[in-house]
Amino acid sequence: MHFEQALKNPIFKTIASCAAALETPCYVVGGYVRDFILSRHTSQDIDVVAIGNGIELAESVAKALPNAPKVSIFKTYGTAMLRFKGVNLEFVGARKESYKKESRNPEICEGTIEDDQKRRDFTINALAISLNASDYGTLLDPFNGMEDLKNKRIVTPLNPNLTFSDDPLRMLRAIRFATQLEFEIDPSALEAIEKNHRRIQIISKERIVIELHKILESKKPSIGFLLLERTGLLDLIIPELTALKGIDEVEGQRHKDNFYHTLEVLDNIAQHTNNVWLRWTALLHDIGKAPTKKFSKKVGWTFHGHELKGSKMVYHLFKRLKMPLNDKMKYVQKLVFMSSRPIAISGAATTDAAVRRLLFDAGDAIGDLMTLCEADITTKNVRKFKTYLNNFKMVRQKMEEVEARDQIRNFQPPISGEDIMKAFELKPCREIGIIKEFIKEAILEGQIPNESNAAHTLMLEKGKQLGLKTRL
Repeated sequence: MHFEQALKNPIFKTIASCAAALETPCYVVGGYVRDFILSRHTSQDIDVVAIGNGIELAESVAKALPNAPKVSIFKTYGTAMLRFKGVNLEFVGARKESYKKESRNPEICEGTIEDDQKRRDFTINALAISLNASDYGTLLDPFNGMEDLKNKRIVTPLNPNLTFSDDPLRMLRAIRFATQLEFEIDPSALEAIEKNHRRIQIISKERIVIELHKILESKKPSIGFLLLERTGLLDLIIPELTALKGIDEVEGQRHKDNFYHTLEVLDNIAQHTNNVWLRWTALLHDIGKAPTKKFSKKVGWTFHGHELKGSKMVYHLFKRLKMPLNDKMKYVQKLVFMSSRPIAISGAATTDAAVRRLLFDAGDAIGDLMTLCEADITTKNVRKFKTYLNNFKMVRQKMEEVEARDQIRNFQPPISGEDIMKAFELKPCREIGIIKEFIKEAILEGQIPNESNAAHTLMLEKGKQLGLKTRL
């Protein structure tokens, strides 16, 4: 089977020419070949396997290209990388691998193209196209990867138990590809993931999070999280989510399964945003419900304070997974904490004051917060769904009106601490904070407009109440 059309980029001719001069057979292998056959967007990452010295080939290719791009060499792994016209090229010598139980880093030795294809994680990633003059463009498919692409299956080239035990990261990669491509994992491979799931504990948190992000960024992320839960991996990685699973019943009263509800919310939000941190928020917005769940005869099941609890749990979860504890984490925390606020003020009785406070507290995240709340509508009752959605539309409309009139979002009160100190000839003291807070509350409650004259008058009144004297 010939795939010369996959080699239209002139870079392939350059690689082939350099390889011929070095008498080093080489092949394009992996994701580039897979994505071309699937007619997905052409990958900007190209992996080239050399039957010989991959680093030497990379250096030769770099010299042959205009402006000789820099080659990054990783001698330990026998790989070299360069970037040219937006394409990332990685060169590696064909190799055999053997693993030790406590590590996913293999011992390697030189091998054939067949050896190299055997070490690949899945048959769909073991496809290779020749760059050699004798069979340029010919597809090498020793494990029937083309059939698996056609049948939409994730299959390992070798025994799946060996594949996943050797490199447990492949378990997450199997689930990630199943999610991205919407493929089925072969039953024997799925069984092997369940059997070997505890091996994921030898993988670094950083590598795990990379795969989680790719699952979250997929069109339908729930595919991946259902597989993670089914195989036992989720309980080891994000136990806060598996704690949401199940329905309790007391005296005939039940609550919904918050795990499956969460996945519905995640899929809903994925239709409206590519912001991975907003998707993280959807995934974590209800994690506080497991530790706050209570039952009382008067009101049934409650989850009081789950937003505050959940926002605190976000920090510990991010820290455990070695995710950034910066503004990204604070953004997720903030939206989890505020996730019920728009719901609480939605409806016909929404007041301007409540909307002002929401705008002030949410700041620039208000649009994302509303998107999260709209994604949180998972009722199957059509009448209720329309009612909830219309209520949120009313909140959005009210926000636009209030924002246009009062300019509350991220506002700074028109009277500063320096203004107060000057007016009353004060040094730093608690009265300054009291006056500033009083003015802010008055603006948010709509008692005065958000402008300096009204704020200045109120400042003088409050200062007088506190026994402060103005400058003469």
